[in-house]
Amino acid sequence: FSQMGDPIELKDEGNKHFQASEYDKAAESYTKAIQLCKDKKVLAILYRNRAACYLKKENYAQAATDASKAIDVDASDIKALYRRCQALEKLGKLDQAFKDVQRCATIEPKNKTFLDTLRRLGAEIQGKLKTQFSTDSRVQNMFDILFDEESDKDKKEKAANNLIVLAREDAGAERIFQNNGVALLLQLIDTNKTEMILAAIRTLSGMCTGHKARATAIVHLVGIAKLCSLMAVDHEEIALATCNLFQCIYDSLSGEDKREHGKEEALVLDTTKDLKAIMIALLDMVTSKKVSGHGRDQALNLLTKNVPRTNKKSPDNSKTIFTIDHGLKKILKVAGQVPDLPDQLPMTENTQLIASILLNKLYDDLRCDPERDNYREICEEYIKSKFDPNDMDKNLHAIQTVSGLLQGPFDVGNKIVGMQGVMEMMVALCGSEREIDQMVAVEALIHASTKMSRATFIITNGVSLLKDIYKKTKNEKIKIRALVGLCKLGSAGGDDYSMRQFAEGSTEKLAKQCRKWLINPNIDVRTKKWAVEGLAYLTNDADVKDDFVEDEAALKAMFELSKSTDKTILYAVACTLVNCTNSYDKKEIIPELVQLAKFSKQHVPEQHPKDKKDFIEKRVKRLLKAGVISALTCMVKADNAILTDQTKEMLSRVFLALSEDPKDRGTIVAQGGGKALIPLALEGTETGKTRASHVLAKITACSNPEIAFPGERIYEVVRPLVSLLNTERDGLQNFEALMALTNLAGMSEKLRVKIIKEKALPEIENYMFEEHDEIRQAATECMCNLVVCKDVQERYMEDGNDKLKLLILLCGEDDDRLQRAAAGGLAMLTAAQKKLCTKMTLVTSQWLEILQRLCLNDNVEIQHRGLVIIYNMINADKELAKKLIECELLEILTVIGKQEDNPKKQNVIDVARACLVSAMELGLIKPYS
Repeated sequence: FSQMGDPIELKDEGNKHFQASEYDKAAESYTKAIQLCKDKKVLAILYRNRAACYLKKENYAQAATDASKAIDVDASDIKALYRRCQALEKLGKLDQAFKDVQRCATIEPKNKTFLDTLRRLGAEIQGKLKTQFSTDSRVQNMFDILFDEESDKDKKEKAANNLIVLAREDAGAERIFQNNGVALLLQLIDTNKTEMILAAIRTLSGMCTGHKARATAIVHLVGIAKLCSLMAVDHEEIALATCNLFQCIYDSLSGEDKREHGKEEALVLDTTKDLKAIMIALLDMVTSKKVSGHGRDQALNLLTKNVPRTNKKSPDNSKTIFTIDHGLKKILKVAGQVPDLPDQLPMTENTQLIASILLNKLYDDLRCDPERDNYREICEEYIKSKFDPNDMDKNLHAIQTVSGLLQGPFDVGNKIVGMQGVMEMMVALCGSEREIDQMVAVEALIHASTKMSRATFIITNGVSLLKDIYKKTKNEKIKIRALVGLCKLGSAGGDDYSMRQFAEGSTEKLAKQCRKWLINPNIDVRTKKWAVEGLAYLTNDADVKDDFVEDEAALKAMFELSKSTDKTILYAVACTLVNCTNSYDKKEIIPELVQLAKFSKQHVPEQHPKDKKDFIEKRVKRLLKAGVISALTCMVKADNAILTDQTKEMLSRVFLALSEDPKDRGTIVAQGGGKALIPLALEGTETGKTRASHVLAKITACSNPEIAFPGERIYEVVRPLVSLLNTERDGLQNFEALMALTNLAGMSEKLRVKIIKEKALPEIENYMFEEHDEIRQAATECMCNLVVCKDVQERYMEDGNDKLKLLILLCGEDDDRLQRAAAGGLAMLTAAQKKLCTKMTLVTSQWLEILQRLCLNDNVEIQHRGLVIIYNMINADKELAKKLIECELLEILTVIGKQEDNPKKQNVIDVARACLVSAMELGLIKPYS
């Protein structure tokens, strides 16, 4: 016992810790004592005391438990009762807290604390009941209005919106749920009126958001089948709203939505069954004929978003394996639909592209070769099973599926093209009499020739085939597709002028034909899309780019297409724009290596004369004039599944090329480019995000940010800018980001706080040490605008760093702009924090010499800032003032102060005089009589 410690001694030790506000140690002592104690009464005291510790530590649930254990021993333990009351109140259990304090007041009727608490809790409970009843009645009232046939449209709309808003708050969602809301919402859905259905779905979304228990209950009350049937409706808005509801449910059940709910945490809900059921239901929707095109798109989108791992470091890709085992063939079926054949699944223009993207994401999420082999084998087996010499439609479906794979996981598609019989089938279909056969075969050929190495095989086999089709067919649709195939094969050399596949001038002819189709009003959108695909390849050639940007009608037609509902065109438009602006990555050509290559008879890439800088600038101006910015902003708004990271990166590259000339940045802002850049800078590939952030920096640095990014949007710009303050970014990006942040930091305190919150300060300080003059100056100017902020001032007050020393030494540099920024920062710091005036004299021995140089500077602005620092120091500390007046500074101040008034230098003269007046008031100098 003596070795273990005595419970009474441990209790006393705990009391001492408690009085010293060391609540962790106190709780530890009480816990040890509880483990050793056998006496019930002492145990009750120990629990009561530990409850007090937990109250102080704000661990209210534990405090209530401990207080209850003390009350179990002695029901009239007044301290334990009151502590439990405090804990319960904090946990929101007001009625139970009220009962405890009622017992306390009965035992000690004259205790003021108990009576006050009793009154306060009573009032709170009344208020809570009142709002509860009013919320309940409001919920009921809203449903009454919605079900009332007599209610007018506006009233119903308002009630529906109120219901949606109420469901977004946890308390409101709970009231709707408790008041039989789910059943009533199902009745609303059954009215079959679009507005009612949308209101009900959106209300359910609010109720499911961030609440696992409620989401689980709603899934069981509504039923997954019912939700799927809603999403299957042929109505874009309803399908999208249901997709959003599914996403809210999925996030809550899978724990993606991390909100905590006190009471609910205690329930351990196993949601794996529900999540699996949702998965299976979505896969069934993919191939169901009862599902509309919009519904199919949303089912595929949900799978794309929720199946592959968001974090590739996580080892668990079981959802992907499950989807491949149970649904890969279903997704392949969608990819292989031929819309022009009878009896196909209902689809939108985007369905098959979304299916290809999903196929690609599933393949990318596989972790090892056996998993990839299994994926490929399922695809091969599926395509082989479709080949049938007696059924042309089945063969078509097989080749269309290959096309889908080539647009998704290219490696898998590529392997399948090499499979025995596939290429032969494509050739046979090309020679068929049926238009649809030729169309599918040509499209597959086009997709198969994406990679240069593969294209060589197709150049030998495919070019003659495509030329034949192009010459013989009377059908424009097939003509265009054959042409795109030729374009693609013709551009296999990229922008290398010496690697042109076709005879001189034939690429321009092909491009001219594509432009004609683009502006032809009689051709359908799907076919025009192929004309843009053709240009995406042909614009590798600089002659084609130059002709294309001169053709304003064709440019405008392409921009209009990019705004249409068919979003599968985005990639081709983005490719074309990247080519026209030359914003792709260019390999640096080293002259010595070129000589070496020529000597060893190796191939040397050549630049086309029209790919030189002045030609590119002209093309950019033409694109801006034709309205490229409004097309880009429209493209950025596309659905995330279709706007892939690669497409986003290309759009960012185009924006960067368009913003090179500062005169054009106003046009970009005026046409909504600023708003479109923020999402591009926040998500996508690393290169894409960096490019978009750089454009934001260029715009913010040289325009009024309040106009470029109105309202709250201005705060969203800070993070992309801070991401450019990184040693991996190049010097220009660092410099322009610092300039942009300087502009923002000079605008408002809220923006300065946001910059500090994004952890920009250490980076800005690092750049103040930079050897590059302009970067160092930009960082110092940024810091000069930030020192107004309390947090920054505190960093300069801390000991053990050279921040203040650096600022003083920068005041002594020869560069005027750098000196001005550093002196400005120092003047503001010494005005705000008097301690820094003394600290200045301790951090470097050169302080006095530097100050004298500032006060004698030819630049009036720098001189003024130097004198303000002197003025702050004289008024901060008498000893310091004495030190300053005893040196040459007095002479400098006197010479400046005695000058005649001069409007150009008046503020300098005034500060010098103010310094002399302060010195006189301190009795350091006498007035000259």
